[in-house]
Amino acid sequence: MKFTRLYNLLCLSAALVSGSLWAENLLGPQTAPSRPKNIVIMVGDGMGPAYTSAYRYYQDNPSTQEIEQTVFDRLLVGNASTYPAPVSGYVTDSAAAATALATGVKTYNGAVSVDTNKRPVPTLLELAKKRGMSTGVTVTSQINHATPAAFLSHNESRRNYEALAESYLNTEADVMLGGGQRYFSDKLIEQFEAKGYQVIKDAALLDGVTQPKVMGLFADVQLPWAIDEPEARRLSTMTAKALDLLSQNDQGFVLLVEGSLIDWAGHNNDIATAMAEMHEFAGAIEVVEQYVRQHQDTLLVVTADHNTGGLSIGTHGDYRWDSQVLRQVNASPARIASQALSEDEWQSGVSGALGFTPSGEEFSALDSARMQGEKVLTSQLKKLIDQRSNTGWTTGGHTGVDVQVFAAGPASSLFAGHQDNTDIAHKLISLLPKPAKAKPANAKPANAKPVSAKPVSAKPASVLPAEPETIESPKTEAPETAPLEAEEKAETTAQDIAAMNTSAQADVEAQAAELSEKMQSTASEPDAEEAFRQASDLLSEGAESQSAAPVSEVDNQD
Repeated sequence: MKFTRLYNLLCLSAALVSGSLWAENLLGPQTAPSRPKNIVIMVGDGMGPAYTSAYRYYQDNPSTQEIEQTVFDRLLVGNASTYPAPVSGYVTDSAAAATALATGVKTYNGAVSVDTNKRPVPTLLELAKKRGMSTGVTVTSQINHATPAAFLSHNESRRNYEALAESYLNTEADVMLGGGQRYFSDKLIEQFEAKGYQVIKDAALLDGVTQPKVMGLFADVQLPWAIDEPEARRLSTMTAKALDLLSQNDQGFVLLVEGSLIDWAGHNNDIATAMAEMHEFAGAIEVVEQYVRQHQDTLLVVTADHNTGGLSIGTHGDYRWDSQVLRQVNASPARIASQALSEDEWQSGVSGALGFTPSGEEFSALDSARMQGEKVLTSQLKKLIDQRSNTGWTTGGHTGVDVQVFAAGPASSLFAGHQDNTDIAHKLISLLPKPAKAKPANAKPANAKPVSAKPVSAKPASVLPAEPETIESPKTEAPETAPLEAEEKAETTAQDIAAMNTSAQADVEAQAAELSEKMQSTASEPDAEEAFRQASDLLSEGAESQSAAPVSEVDNQD
C-alpha cells in the first residue's frame, strides 16, 4: 500500500513539473523568477487568426516537404475575445480594444482609456510608472494613434490627435518611437525638450541615442510600408533600441510594441502589403523573444486588438492559395501605380514589380484603370494580386472574431486558454510590483482633477489610406471622478484575479500535506523515506513554478 501511495505521489510530481516546463514555452533552462521584472506587450493591429496562418504559408519554403513553423506557431498559448462595451455592439475599433488591453475596462468605440461615461481609467503604463518602472511605446503608425494613446493617455475621442500629442507631456514615458511629426508643432517639441527629451526626426540618428528620455518622430504620419523598404527593418530596430534604453532602469520596464500597419493594409484589402507588414512584426517579436532568452526576468505577451478585412485564404470555392505570387511582389500596389503613371512604357515596370507578367486581358484592365488615376489603378493592381493568389476579403473594416494570444517568459502560462482582452490587462497589472503601502495621514488628500478630454477643432489630417466617417462618441456628460479612486479599483480587480488564480497553489500544497501525512505513517524503510523526500522536493518545485502569479488601427480608419 505504501508503495502505491508513493507511486501516486511521484506521478503527481511529474505532472506538475512537466506542465510547468510546457507553460514556460521551452525557452531554455528555466532559472526565471516567478514574477517578471520587465513586461513587453506587442499588438499586431488587425492581426486576426487568418493573418498568422497566411504568414505561415507566405514564409513556407516550397523546396521542402515540411511547412515551416513561424514565431507565431512557437509562442501560441491561447485566444481572446475583443468585443467593446455594449453601446458599441460586438465589433470593436482599435481605441476601445486598446483601452481594454491597457486598462481592463470595456468602453465605446473611439474612446481612449476613458470608460463609457468618459471618465479616465488608469493604464498599465501609468501604473508601471508609479511603481518606479520605465515605460515606452514603439509603433509604425503615428505615436499618438489609437493604440499607443490608449496606453499613455486619455481622451473621449481618438480623433483628437493634437490634444493627445499635447497630453504626452504629462506621461513621463521614457521612450516614444514611431511617426507623427504632423501633430507635434515646433512649440510643442520645445516643451518636450524642456522636460529633458531628446527629440529626433531622422531614424539614422537613433543609433546614437544612449539614454532615455527620447521621442522619435520618423515620418509625417505613419512609417513607410515595409514592402517598399524591406531592408530598413524599422520596427525591429526601434524595438531593439527601446529594450536597450528601458533596461537601464533597475526597477524594470513595461514596453508596448505595435505592428500598426498590418491593420492599414487590411483596411485596404492589400494582401501583399499585409504579408510584408506581418513579416516586419514577426521580426520585431523575434527581437524580443531573443531578449527574453537572455533576460529570463522578462515576460512577452503578443496579441491582436481585433481582426481587419475578413481575410480569406482561398475564395470562390477554389481550394487554392498561392503564396508564391505574394513573395514575388516587391513593391506596394500604391507605389507600383504611382510609378506606372509617371512612365509612358509602364508595362515592363509593372511586370517587374509584380514579379509576373499580366496577360493581355489583365493588361487591358490595368490600362483602363490607369486612365482613371492612381487610386483606381491601385485598386486594380490589388484585385489582380488577389485573383492570382486566390485571396478573399469580406470587408474593408473590422470583424468580431476572437484573436490569438502568444506568450513567453515568467508567468506566460497565465495567458493560456480562452480569455477576454480585459483579462490580459488584469493579469499584466497583477504582475506589476506591489505598490508601497500608503502611510497613514490625518489630513485628507486634496481632490485630484480628472484628466481633460477636450476635443480640438483642428481638421483631421488626410493620410493614406483615406479616413472614413468620424466615430460618434456617446452623448453623455462626463461626471467628475478621482483618478486615484479609479486606480485603486483597477489594482483591486487585478489583485482579486491574482487571489483567485493562485488558489491552484493552495490546492497543490493541501494535496502534498495530505499525501505527506499518509506516507509518513506507513513508510518506514530508508529507501521509501528517501523516495518520499525526493518526490516532495519535485512537488514543491512544480507548485512554485506554476503559482508564480495569477492563473487562470488602422490607421485613421478604425
